[in-house]
Amino acid sequence: MVDNPLIISATFSLAIFLIFVGLTSWLNAPRQQTDERLQRYAQRSGGEFTFLPEDYQGTDDAGPLPDWLNKRLEERAKRSGLLVELARADLKLTPGEWMAFTVLCVILSALIGWLIFRVLLLAILAGMVGLLVPRFYLRWRQQRRIDAFNRNLASAIGQLANALRAGYSLLQAMDNLAREMPPPISTEFERVVREMSLGLSMEEALNNMLERVPSDDLDMMVTAINIQAEVGGNLAEILDILAYTIRERVRIQGEIKVLTAQQMMAGYVLTALPILLGLALFAMNREYMEVMYTTTCGWIMLSAAGFLIVSGFLAIRKIVQIEV
Repeated sequence: MVDNPLIISATFSLAIFLIFVGLTSWLNAPRQQTDERLQRYAQRSGGEFTFLPEDYQGTDDAGPLPDWLNKRLEERAKRSGLLVELARADLKLTPGEWMAFTVLCVILSALIGWLIFRVLLLAILAGMVGLLVPRFYLRWRQQRRIDAFNRNLASAIGQLANALRAGYSLLQAMDNLAREMPPPISTEFERVVREMSLGLSMEEALNNMLERVPSDDLDMMVTAINIQAEVGGNLAEILDILAYTIRERVRIQGEIKVLTAQQMMAGYVLTALPILLGLALFAMNREYMEVMYTTTCGWIMLSAAGFLIVSGFLAIRKIVQIEV
């Protein structure tokens, strides 16, 4: 086992430098508002959702990466769907900034793994765990935003119906909704109004919003509005029925969440308990735990334990997730 202070110091210095560059870029970069980033959401090409116009050449502030690398990352992000993921999470980051954040997480995780275990293989495994951290964070942001959107969607639809009865057009009702509702409802409907003012049809603008917010309840609303625009009918009455249906769905989902909260918490505890216990034993008696990652039998035991822990958590999660 080699303990080289030079390697540790160099790695730690690189990590601090990347943190400094990332924080400097984040603090100094101007926060582009909705109208400045609208071009990411205002075009469809070949029936597929396209974020960037064909003549888009990137922003002037490319962040911590060079311009050529940032452009390459933007092209790759368009193909891989990263821009869609960032928009769904409402993260005002360029692909270059997201890549820098990912690399930083990998380096810091590998450094922590090396400082704790002093084993190269475990440091590499810790770096692989750090590679997953940004993805989990992105998914968490997306789910939190969708949940906040769904909680207020029924009220927003009811307000749309009332505005239509008062004589507003649908565009005026959406504009009123963007001014009075809290985010993310207000943010998304403001984007819809801006896109329509730039020349997009209502169907395209609503489908773009549905692409940014993949919600089943929003899908029902968009479908109802698009069908009413083609065949006619009383849109206010349709929206009232839809708002009642969504309220009942939210109520039932809340009851299910309360009834399954204990089981879900048990899944989290049972998953975290062996990991925390292993770390505690490693801190109290390192020589005793070194057998787990310095022998073949120990690696077999760790692999089997990890497989069983993950399988148990996924099984519990599958059982408590009830679709409404």
